[in-house]
Amino acid sequence: MSCIFCDIVERKREGYFIYEDENHVAFLDKYPIDKGHALVVTKKHYERITDMDEKSVGMLFSQIPKITRAIMNTTNADAFSLAQNNGRAAKQIIPHVHVHIIPRYNDTGSMWTKRTIPTSDDLKSLAEQIRAKLAA
Repeated sequence: MSCIFCDIVERKREGYFIYEDENHVAFLDKYPIDKGHALVVTKKHYERITDMDEKSVGMLFSQIPKITRAIMNTTNADAFSLAQNNGRAAKQIIPHVHVHIIPRYNDTGSMWTKRTIPTSDDLKSLAEQIRAKLAA
């Protein structure tokens, strides 16, 4: 079965990349809960975090602070949420390990279920801005 995130990692599908290292990529969520919503994804396919060894889990989560700082500095968000779901009952839509970084804004509330559909140009521009913050 094909995996959407594997296809994005392999550049077979479009992704709005903001970060990449040997084992991970981060890209903007195509249907964000709030502006700057990004996903940090393992390059190797794991369905659930319990399929990973402890070192790999630690490496994944060690990327979160620097990526989050760049997102926060770019979007001027007031706060952020992290989410990591495992299995259909936990609302894991794509069965590939990923961590959500969701910027939060005082003036928009913190609904988990609302989503927006930004244009490709908006996502490309925001990804470029965040990458620039990471490179700084």
